[in-house]
Amino acid sequence: MSESVEETIIAAVIDAIAEQRLPAGTKLGEKELSQLFSCNRANVRRALASLAAQHVVELRPNRGAFVSSPTPKEAQDVFEARRAIERTIARQAAGRASADEIARLRQNISDEVRAHAAGNQPEELRLSRAFHLDIARVAGNAVLERILAELTMRTTLILGLYGTGEASNCAKDDHGSIVDALEAGDAERLVTEMDEHLKHLEAGVSFSQPKSPATGLRSQLFV
Repeated sequence: MSESVEETIIAAVIDAIAEQRLPAGTKLGEKELSQLFSCNRANVRRALASLAAQHVVELRPNRGAFVSSPTPKEAQDVFEARRAIERTIARQAAGRASADEIARLRQNISDEVRAHAAGNQPEELRLSRAFHLDIARVAGNAVLERILAELTMRTTLILGLYGTGEASNCAKDDHGSIVDALEAGDAERLVTEMDEHLKHLEAGVSFSQPKSPATGLRSQLFV
């Protein structure tokens, strides 16, 4: 079945947010989006409503749609929620990973390290998010996976708005230790490694100087 125009818009916005090409606070104008995707405004409104339901877009009365700008309190709540969710996922995933799944995770880490070395931050961010979602799939709980998909997206927004860049590359150490614990089937160690990893991410956030949104939807949505 072919993808609907609404699904195309949603996927493009989510990919751009995940790769920090579309930062918090960016205005998502209906007219500009309808022109970019060769569709009518009704299609755009339905896509934006779906994105708002995922908490990655804010619909502001009489002003339009904007990429969400989490407050410091909301950012702290997101990290707290991620720790709770990923602890549960870690316990469920321990001892369940196949050899192919472990190999895929290790390949992800290698790709992430290469992306970092090449200065390809969008690819690095995409791979980092995929790493966590792959572990959620190993756990086998589709509900937790959907919740984590939203939380990882919101984390990306937070890092784009408040990140200092100091904790951007945890793949080489944190992700490797997580896979080691997963492969060993050691649930408590896996929980500890995941907790430490998320603490490293949160440590790379500073609420003192939020970044300003960029402009130009075409260049932000299409690479």
